[in-house]
Amino acid sequence: MVSRFSAVRRSLLLVACAAPLTFAACSKPYAFHGVDITGVPYASGFDLTDFNGKRRTLSDFVGKVVVIYFGYTQCPDICPASMQVVAQAMDDLGPKAKDVQFLFITVDPARDTPDILKAYVTHFNPTFLALTGTPEQIDQTAKAFKVYYKKVPGKTPGSYTMDHTAGFYVFDPKGKIRLFEREGVSAQDLAQDINALIDGH
Repeated sequence: MVSRFSAVRRSLLLVACAAPLTFAACSKPYAFHGVDITGVPYASGFDLTDFNGKRRTLSDFVGKVVVIYFGYTQCPDICPASMQVVAQAMDDLGPKAKDVQFLFITVDPARDTPDILKAYVTHFNPTFLALTGTPEQIDQTAKAFKVYYKKVPGKTPGSYTMDHTAGFYVFDPKGKIRLFEREGVSAQDLAQDINALIDGH
């Protein structure tokens, strides 16, 4: 027969053993959906102009999660689809969306005037900003982010398209590059990753 003392002691041991497991489960690291690129020696920032003519650098947005996308307004399919994804992610974040800044960097500064950029990005969300610059500045920024882009001639002059890297670069509130979200990421997964960065993961 097991004594009452032994039964109590065994119960205490079971509780003591279970406690560390419970703590470990609570402290399990968040698993990002995007590619974790924390600490890479590129994508460190930019120096461009927004559609209001204001010079912008990454330091302007410290305190917010920054999501950057390279594209162009006359893109027939990929860019609008990606814009819709990030717009839906912002909706999914609810009140936390105020802690996020989305930036659209044009790879077609010749056609993407400030007015066109403003109309385009704010159509998806009024808080979105678009950045532009000289062709040299855009080229320098693209290289800094390891973004590929190239003009593809159309059937008539001026009807060209732009091949370009598609995906989102995501910075944490401290201004550090953290994630690359591939083309095709769902709005739900993007929102979850952004939310995790807002919460300090």
